[in-house]
Parts: sequence; C-alpha cells; structure tokens
Amino acid sequence: SRVRAVLEKFSVVKTLQALASAEAAVLVLDAREGVSDQDATIAGLIVETGRSVVVAVNKWDGLEQRDRNAIRRELSRKLDFLPEYECVFISALHGSGVAELTKALRAARLSAMMEMGTGALNRALGEAIEHHKPPMVNNRTIKPKYAHQGGRNPPTVVLHGNALNKLPSSYLRYLGRSLARTFKLTGTRIRFELRIVENPYDKARTARRGRR
Repeated sequence: SRVRAVLEKFSVVKTLQALASAEAAVLVLDAREGVSDQDATIAGLIVETGRSVVVAVNKWDGLEQRDRNAIRRELSRKLDFLPEYECVFISALHGSGVAELTKALRAARLSAMMEMGTGALNRALGEAIEHHKPPMVNNRTIKPKYAHQGGRNPPTVVLHGNALNKLPSSYLRYLGRSLARTFKLTGTRIRFELRIVENPYDKARTARRGRR
C-alpha cells in the first residue's frame, strides 16, 4: 500500500507538471475499469488549473450495451463537476475514434484560447442577467455593470460593479455557464476576476458621517 501511495503521489505531480504547460487536456479512462477515484482526482486537478478538457474512454470496443450504458451513467455521476465537455469513445488498440478525439481536442484548445470581444461579452452578460437576475443581498441588488476579458487559458472575465464580492458563487457559476454557451466553449470553465466599483452615494454618505 505504501508503494501504491508513492506511485499515486508521483502521478499527481507529473500531471500537474503536464497541465502547467498545456492548453487542453485529455482525461483517458479505461472503459473496463470505470471512473476510479484517481481518475476523479485528476479531473479535479484539470478543473483547478483551468485547463480545457476532453474525456476519452478507451477499450470501448467489445463492450456489451448494458456495460456501455453503465459507463455513461457513471460519467454523468462522477464527473458532473466538469464543465460541459466532449466525451469520445475510442480503442487505442484498433485506432478507432482517434480522428474524433483529435477534432474534440482542437475544439477544446480553441475554447481555451478564445478571444471574447468586449462588446459581444457585455451583450452576452446583459442577456444572462436579464434572464436570471442576481439575488438580493441586504435588500440591494448586486449587479455587474460591465465586463472585459482579462486573459486566456483559462478564459478570464473581469467583472466591474459594486459589492460584487457579495454575489453567491452559484450565481457566478450560472454566469460562467451562460457565457460559455454563448461563445460555444467546450470543456472550458470561465474564470472571473471581481473589480469592486465604489458606489458614489455610499462614498458621499461616508463623507457626511466623517464631517459630523
């Protein structure tokens, strides 16, 4: 067990080193083994590092239909924390599915390096907010005012507005999913940087209190 623990730790270290220089990652699973705890750990590392992901299920050939259905259910259950991704079923031994995997990987890389124009980004942001308004916090609506892209790999959106730090993480996830759909990102999670813009009315009230 000690040797296995060392090997798993070494595997995680090598994975992190590979992800550091990657633009997209392929998570390769063994169809006959299902989604192991180690597979889920590596998937989590891909998300944490912000890399775009494609899932490749190897040894797909020869599986019974009931086993294929079971694998699909397991993917949905154990990898539900991944951004919306492409899953390709392949056979490394026979070379089937490799062309589809290459195509999916190119799409994931393009998503990682996506340039989102400021005008298009703010239109998409406005539509997302209109469709699902931010929740009230202390009887105030915390609403992002405008956005611009702050980086790529992962695509990073800089949000400007007042008290954005009070937005629930669930609402930021909603905005990220909405923007990803608008810009047709695959296997890619948008990151947000929050820039707090001080409300001039709050500033004036603070100044009046200071004069008292």
